Amino acid sequence: MSDERAGFIWPRPIHEMALQEEREPRFLGGHSLCAGCGIPMVVRTVLNSIENPVVVVNATGCLEVATTRYPGTAWNVPWLHVAFENSAAVMSGVEAAERALRRRGQTFSDRPPTFVVFAGDGGTYDIGLQSLSGALDRGHHLLYVCYDNEAYMNTGIQRSGATPVGARTTTTPVGAARSGSPRGRKDLTAIVAAHHIPYVAQASASDFEDLSRKARRAAKADGPAFLNVLSSCPLGWGIEARDTLVVLREAVESGFWPLYEVVDGRYRFTYEPDPRRSIDTFVSAQRRFRHLGPDALARLQSEVDRDWAALSERVEADRAHFS
Repeated sequence: MSDERAGFIWPRPIHEMALQEEREPRFLGGHSLCAGCGIPMVVRTVLNSIENPVVVVNATGCLEVATTRYPGTAWNVPWLHVAFENSAAVMSGVEAAERALRRRGQTFSDRPPTFVVFAGDGGTYDIGLQSLSGALDRGHHLLYVCYDNEAYMNTGIQRSGATPVGARTTTTPVGAARSGSPRGRKDLTAIVAAHHIPYVAQASASDFEDLSRKARRAAKADGPAFLNVLSSCPLGWGIEARDTLVVLREAVESGFWPLYEVVDGRYRFTYEPDPRRSIDTFVSAQRRFRHLGPDALARLQSEVDRDWAALSERVEADRAHFS
């Protein structure tokens, strides 16, 4: 496994994630997530980057199913499983209850916990979008993390609102009448940013240090925070487990998945590919895109270029604010 970006070694420890105090790991082994799955990298990086105690609410999905098979669990923190549609609503209640108890002096810690929601794209882009929007609008102090593998992978690789145009899924098959997903994905990060919350960011499971920094910033935000993290699925994407990080990196280097953050409404890149690559390597590595012909590939490249140009324009407008 190699990468052209200088200094990248896989796997590597993240020295910036080291905390000032010793504590037990928050996310353990013993889960049954697939080899090459990006989800455990996302969860471990986020939880290890937060200094305060954490409370986790976990929507139904791959993460919940594979980490809590009776009689074991991979969670070493207070953890609550809820339905697809209500993870943000449940965490809103947990966070409000803790604030009420703290006002009465009935808490067990001097430091308030960080309330972290983990949900997939199906439970965020689609089924859970209403409760997420409500939690953000009410201003609950929570960190919502979407691990985005671009389809409903846990239930059979069905299309979600995060599925790219042209991608093969079991509900957007390839045949005479259809050639993969007919529509592009929602821009969920922009939808969340439109709620005017303190901190929003896009990250990737491949860029550990970038994700770690964003998790720390999000945990310290004065209000709701949101991380949308691209997470590979070898089965759904049709890649080899050993190629996970290479494919995720190509998503970043091509601009298919830009790394950026929105701080109090201001946009900035946290990494800018120079030069930005075409999507050819990213697409050709995945069997879900193997059926695409030149016209379909050109359409996908055009959408990536359009979105990158629009995002770059917003970043440039806000550049002076961060200088």
